[in-house]
Amino acid sequence: MKKRIYRTMSVNAFQPCTVRREDVGGRLVVAVDIAKVDMVAAFAAADGRILTTVRWKAPTENTMLLSVLRQFRAAEMVVEVVMEPSGSYGDVLRNQLQADGFPVFMVSGKRTFDAREVYDGVPSLHDAKSAAIIAKLHFDGISKRFVPPAPERRQLRAAITIMDLHQQRYLQLVGHLEGLLARHWPELPSILELTSASLMALLARIGGPADVAVERDRAARLLHGQSHGLMDRGNITAVLDSAASSVGLPLVGLERDALMATAAEAHRSLRAFKVAKTTVEKLSQTTPATALAPVVGQATAAVVLSDVGDARSFPCTAAYLKAMGLNLKEKSSGTLKGQLKLTKRGSSRVRQYLWLAVYRWIQKDAIANRWYQHKKQRDGGRSSRAAVALMRKLAKALFHVARGAVFDSSKLFDVRRLGLPA
Repeated sequence: MKKRIYRTMSVNAFQPCTVRREDVGGRLVVAVDIAKVDMVAAFAAADGRILTTVRWKAPTENTMLLSVLRQFRAAEMVVEVVMEPSGSYGDVLRNQLQADGFPVFMVSGKRTFDAREVYDGVPSLHDAKSAAIIAKLHFDGISKRFVPPAPERRQLRAAITIMDLHQQRYLQLVGHLEGLLARHWPELPSILELTSASLMALLARIGGPADVAVERDRAARLLHGQSHGLMDRGNITAVLDSAASSVGLPLVGLERDALMATAAEAHRSLRAFKVAKTTVEKLSQTTPATALAPVVGQATAAVVLSDVGDARSFPCTAAYLKAMGLNLKEKSSGTLKGQLKLTKRGSSRVRQYLWLAVYRWIQKDAIANRWYQHKKQRDGGRSSRAAVALMRKLAKALFHVARGAVFDSSKLFDVRRLGLPA
């Protein structure tokens, strides 16, 4: 291809009147390469020819592009806009286009990247070339019509974002607490879990081991009340005794304040996480996630629906797994045969939640646990490979559960080979 086809001009300098309806065959495709600021769009005729490529600044000059497209529509041309998902940078333009009545189509960014050398024989990729490739992929029928997510799904996604924000902060502070206690009160984590709200409240309101030893009665009442009377008296006594005999470094000056502040913030983040999780669960109860909740839990079901979509909208289990990044890839060449690995495309958050769901599954399901142990033994003790295999099986099961099937582990495994009754 000639280099001049990749030249761009400002959208202000472009004159729509220079393009006639017969020049484009009645159909004009506008392929947009999305960027944070510097947008580029290739205008293509119905036969695939690139007529011109324009550039503009987003979002301030989006209206100029819309003005150009309106002129083409007024000239009785069918105008179609196609772009890549590109995170959130294209959302504003996409919303403006749809509000103005222009149909918007989406093309996978990976398909654009994979076609870069096939398109013109050169492995480079830049904005103008990307726009031209997007146009070609649209003509090849690879694009899909963009359907904006329902407000309910947007609400759910925002609630999950808040939940994750508090959870990440909470886990980060628990890590800090672990380091501080290893130095100043190493005995405590062996008595109470680091993630225990009672442990955090004790450190936040009373302080280090020396403070607890001095205020023994108050500490006992605090632990009893914080656990709603569920903490064993023996554990409370063990905590108090360890405070009096701790071999940790004594806290000096602001070290005590730092420990208390860290524990207080961790406790606050934990409470905020629980509130946010409750909100997510309530919002998801009126969505298709409800069907998946008995299998993986309400929060995980909500994440799957939010980040992947309704399983009923996918044609097959393979497409559902691909959307989760759980489909397999292999790199082989000649006599070298590579290993099968996950593509890990799509939402990493979904895979994280399903990973945790798998470990809950094998704890309560004898069939899944037996298969997991056999698989781990076959792989030389590598538990991660067995867990990934179970993630794929679980995802396939969710696909059918969303369509009304009853979850049954015996349908996912050959129970006779596992030595279990059918």
